Formats: sequence, structure tokens, C-alpha cells
Amino acid sequence: MDRPIPQKKNVLDRANELEEVSHPSSKIMHRFLRHPGAMAGTIILALLVLAILLGSFSPYSSVNSNVLERLQPPSWKHPMGTDALGRDLLTRILYGGRISLAVGLMVVAITIVVGVTAGAVAGYSGGWLDNLLMRITDAALTLPSLLVLILLSAILRQVELPIFERNSVVTIAVVIGMLSWMTFARLVRAAFLTLREMDYVTASRSLGASHLRIIVNHILPNAIGPIIVESTLQLGYAIIEESGLSFLGFGIQQPTPSWGNLLSNAQENFVRYPWLAIFPGLMIFLAIISVNYIGDGLRDAFDPYKFMGKVGEV
Repeated sequence: MDRPIPQKKNVLDRANELEEVSHPSSKIMHRFLRHPGAMAGTIILALLVLAILLGSFSPYSSVNSNVLERLQPPSWKHPMGTDALGRDLLTRILYGGRISLAVGLMVVAITIVVGVTAGAVAGYSGGWLDNLLMRITDAALTLPSLLVLILLSAILRQVELPIFERNSVVTIAVVIGMLSWMTFARLVRAAFLTLREMDYVTASRSLGASHLRIIVNHILPNAIGPIIVESTLQLGYAIIEESGLSFLGFGIQQPTPSWGNLLSNAQENFVRYPWLAIFPGLMIFLAIISVNYIGDGLRDAFDPYKFMGKVGEV
């Protein structure tokens, strides 16, 4: 008499599994929300962005000096102390966060446009065009990134164009983006090589759909998962590269603050005034680790083998 109850429960469980498989986007979100690292990263990044946006309400200037309060330790008046020119370090860190995140987002946009385009064309077309684009990609990957970044930054800052001003965020983003699109290109190409052989692509092609329509409407939406994951990771890489360039003096220049040049300015006084380096370094660490955790969560959420496992159980 107890036999029908577990059977009924099993039927309901299988129905729920079928519903989850038929609505993958909801399952992706559910899996992401259950990822503890992704949730921690999202909370940390959200708090950082909120603090950076609220930096406009600071009573202190991010560029004007006050020599009477130079090199003050952390206190209630200056929670992160002051720098060698008496400027409030918390205010400069919050304004510098805008620069660093803006550069990161612009780099992600550049790399998506260039990398996805190159990878999609190479993966879909194949043949000599695929070989040409991938050899260009391989050649770009062999370049010593740091040295080329420094060289490009020095060159573009001397160009007499409004968009490439000496202290321009656009200049730094273009420099970093020119050496960051290759990963997107190889990733998208690999996805397109697999997806272009799917039955629904063959059916669309046989019905007379154009190549652009097939790429945009049928292949690219199915490759969006890896692109989103790589975008989050690329944001972290871009913040690190901008900080490194600014630290070496080839990125954002004073008096405009960025996390990188704040660290650079702390070199001479690090031993006696450690807060000058600790707090900017902490901001970089929190931004990078939060973005990486979000990327890990998205990677697990978009894992197709988990969906295939569900289908196999039904």
C-alpha cells in the first residue's frame, strides 16, 4: 500500500527536472545564486561600486592639497589618512576607483567588439580566412604584453588627437584593449566551430537564411555563456593592467587619482606611512577577487554538462 507514494513523488521530481531543463535561463540564475563565492563577490563588488558613486558627497577635494594636514594617520576626520600633499586618501581612492572601473569596462567593451567579431568570422567561415585571423591572433599573443603596453601608451599619448589626450581614460583603455582581445577571439572561434555544425544551423541554411542572420540569431546566442564569463574575468585583468601602467607612470597621471598611481606615490613613504599603500592595494585586491568569484560562479552556472546530466536523468 505504501508503494504508490514514492512513485508519485518520483513523477513530480521528474516533472520539475523537465521544467528546469526546458527553462535553462532560470536554472542558470538559480545555480548562480546558490554559488557562495559568486554571491560573496557580487556583494563585495556592489558595495565597492556604491561607495565609489557616493564619493561625490565627500567634503574633501580629490585634487586640492592641504599641506597643514599632510601625512596624517587614519582618524575619524580622515578614515584612511592623508597623502604627502594633505589630500584625503579615502576621497582619492573613491575617485580613483571610478577611473579604474571605467577603464576596465571600456576594455571589456573593446575586447568584446574586436574579439567576438574576429572569432565569429573565423569560426563560421573556416578555410583561409580562419587561418589568416588565427595567425594574426597567435602573433598578437606572442607579444610581450607589458612592454608593448608601455610602448603603445607612450606613443598614443603623443598623438595630436582630442580622443587620445595625455591623461585620457580612453587612451589607456584603447592601449589595454588592443592587447586583450585575443582570448575572446579564440574562445568564440572554438564555440562557432562546434555550433555551426548543429542541425538547426543546417536547417536555417537550407531555408535560405543569410550568413549574418544565422550568426546573429542562431549561433551567437548559444555562445553567449562563455562570452559573459570571459567578460567578467577580463574586467579583473583590465583593472590589474591599468593599475600596473599607472604604477609605472605610463597610465593615468597626477593629479587625477587612480588606484595604480596612488600605489606608485606610496613607494617613497611606505615604511613610515604604510596606509598610503595598504588602502589602495586593498581596493585593488577586493575588486579583483570579487570579479573573479563572480566569473567562477557564472562559469559553473553556464556549464552545459550539468544540463546534459539533468537530461540524462529524465
